[in-house]
Amino acid sequence: MKRLIDLFRNKFFLVTVAFVVWMTFFDKNDLLSQYQYHEQVSKLEQERDFYKTETDKVSKDLEELTSNPQQLEKFAREKYLMRKDNEDVYVVVKEKEKEEESEP
Repeated sequence: MKRLIDLFRNKFFLVTVAFVVWMTFFDKNDLLSQYQYHEQVSKLEQERDFYKTETDKVSKDLEELTSNPQQLEKFAREKYLMRKDNEDVYVVVKEKEKEEESEP
């Protein structure tokens, strides 16, 4: 017990304890902030990976469209409903999609 009392009377020990408590709970970079920063970094890394894969996919599609005229024609027909002069285009909409569009 005397050893414990001597330990609490030691000014170096008290300064060290005060420093650890301050850095753990009251500092700008306390443990809670560090945890939040870590979560934010993880979220941003996931977003970065997602956008990297999307960029790669779009680059691949762009390369296909610029190098293959049949692929370009298919893309224009499907995405923008383009047609040749002597063609008719019929757009088929499923009932479920039609209901979802009219609900909002």
